[in-house]
Amino acid sequence: MAKIREKYPLLILMMVMTVLFLYDEIFLQVFTGNTHTPYWFFHVLLFSLIYGGCTVLFCSLFPKRYRSCIQMLIHIAVTVLFLVSYFVFKQFKVFYDMSTMFSGASDALGQFQKDIFLMIISDEGFSFILVMLAPLLICFKMRHIFDRLYQVTWSSRFAAIFVTAVSVIVTSLWLHNSSSLSVYAQEYSYPSAIRDFGLLTAMRLEAGRNANKEEPVFETPEPAEEETVVEEVIEPTPEPEIVFEANAMDIDFETLAENAGETDRKLDEYCSALEPSMQNDYTGMFEGMNLIMITAEAFSKEVIDPELTPTLYRLANKGIQFKDYYQPASAGTTGGEYEIIFGAIPTSGGSSFKKMADRNNYMTMGAQLDRLGYNGWAFHNNAYTFYSRDKTHNNIGYSNGFMGYGNGMEEYVEDVWPQSDKEMIEGTLPLYIDQEPFNVYYMTVSGHSNYTPGASAMAEKNRERVEDLPYSEDVKNYIAANLELEDALTVLVEALEKKGIADHTVIVLSADHFPYGLDGGSGMEKINELYGFEVSSTLERDHNALIIWSGILEKEEPIVVEDPVFSLDILPTLSNLFHTEFDSRLFAGRDVFADTIPLVYNVNYEWKTNLGTYTNGVFTPKDEETDIPEGYVDQIKTIVRNKMTFCELFNNTDYFAHIFGEKDGSS
Repeated sequence: MAKIREKYPLLILMMVMTVLFLYDEIFLQVFTGNTHTPYWFFHVLLFSLIYGGCTVLFCSLFPKRYRSCIQMLIHIAVTVLFLVSYFVFKQFKVFYDMSTMFSGASDALGQFQKDIFLMIISDEGFSFILVMLAPLLICFKMRHIFDRLYQVTWSSRFAAIFVTAVSVIVTSLWLHNSSSLSVYAQEYSYPSAIRDFGLLTAMRLEAGRNANKEEPVFETPEPAEEETVVEEVIEPTPEPEIVFEANAMDIDFETLAENAGETDRKLDEYCSALEPSMQNDYTGMFEGMNLIMITAEAFSKEVIDPELTPTLYRLANKGIQFKDYYQPASAGTTGGEYEIIFGAIPTSGGSSFKKMADRNNYMTMGAQLDRLGYNGWAFHNNAYTFYSRDKTHNNIGYSNGFMGYGNGMEEYVEDVWPQSDKEMIEGTLPLYIDQEPFNVYYMTVSGHSNYTPGASAMAEKNRERVEDLPYSEDVKNYIAANLELEDALTVLVEALEKKGIADHTVIVLSADHFPYGLDGGSGMEKINELYGFEVSSTLERDHNALIIWSGILEKEEPIVVEDPVFSLDILPTLSNLFHTEFDSRLFAGRDVFADTIPLVYNVNYEWKTNLGTYTNGVFTPKDEETDIPEGYVDQIKTIVRNKMTFCELFNNTDYFAHIFGEKDGSS
């Protein structure tokens, strides 16, 4: 060992840095309990070896007296990245890329300083800080040893280069023959990259994608082999044949593509090759009716109860019943809103919605109904500038603009945290209830974390109503906070019925994300407690409720949707139900009543159809009796990759301006 240290000191330093990087990755995994693949440790070890070699070789290029100091600075920077990533995960239960973290950093620091401070000084938070700082302190104490090791010769430098190069080759060969290759390339997402390769590699891949302007391309899916099914044929009584039209507009994609930039041309070619969905028995069911859309902060279907939340229970069970609904969590509240309003996955994380602030948002429900002469309003009971909503929400089609706390909502809502959904709806109802047809959007906040005792004004307000529930204190507080949404909906429905317009008003409600703030620690214990089962995948975590209700639905037999449905389906489904002019090829979701394959997917390229579920790299059939056609899984994986590519390109360009003209129809 002494001879190696004397002859090849850089190899010793490489091993030290490798161990330090590996140490950080392991303890981040331990403290977050993040899902990882079986080869995670092997991948992290290989990449840590490469990063260790690159770090030492880089430092060796500087004058001798600076080398160990630069190595220490790199170690400090890496430690800070791990600390920031840990506390973001602790708050949101999702690893956010750097763009998402920094795009909302000023908002979070401004409004949630207390929550952030409490996370840092908590037992677990403080323990993680100590664990991360311990190697730094040891290295600082041993800096004189590093100074001596950095007295390098060319033979030592060559040995380090050789070992690093071999590590790169071995890693490349392994990945090329590994099932993880798709995550590294085709099916990359930041959380899945952490799951497969660790934080440092995920950050490197993210930085590379941001620096590389080359956009993804669409693939041609191979059709799965169809099984021939022989069934007994019973001749039905002949009925008049109904001929449905396609949900498509007169768009000349070929001509548009001839005069388009690269991104718009790709989208034109992709959309033109798609088969539009057909109109159906539910087309126009809500035509001409009022619409109230609600994105409910951190809402969960487990809140719905016939005794505790009778209005929510009524709307969920006497409206259209969605038995298998999902709200993918990808970029916090702004990501959830993006999915619901634009019908696409926010591929740019927390920056996705901000990109739409000056776009032609032609196909939002706000813009579609605005073109039909509806009176539109958008409301939020928290700060109107949060997530730049003062810019984004004034450009999604609502003719009377956006009101939040600070530009009008303070007249109706008390200044507490979080603010009251009931007060928001009570205060704003008179603005539109006599202005039919109206089109209203609410982003609520009463259900927002923190749910620890005394942290939520709404939980304190409704605390007595949950005292007897068989849950822990934080879960009770979470439910109590959501009772303010229940009370808001009660006020809303009663007002509509009193006015006599409940039968021609539609209420649509979905969450923005799962209740990630429920667990103050890194685990999912309290979320598991609320759900009643142990979450084993992001799809399970993101299951939720979708409410589409109108008074007229209570007069008919329930409409039940058994197929998997998710937030991206809301926009095309409502477009069909309201019989607006739209083109189904321009959406990344589907009209749930159309004759298209039910498909739910998320930013991790996990998906679910009516035949099975693909999570953590494994496809599981719906049940033992389900027959999966040969090539089916690969076909759906390709379709999902194409839809994710559509979402990415859509967010990178003003596509509807390319089709419909600059801001035509989006107020």
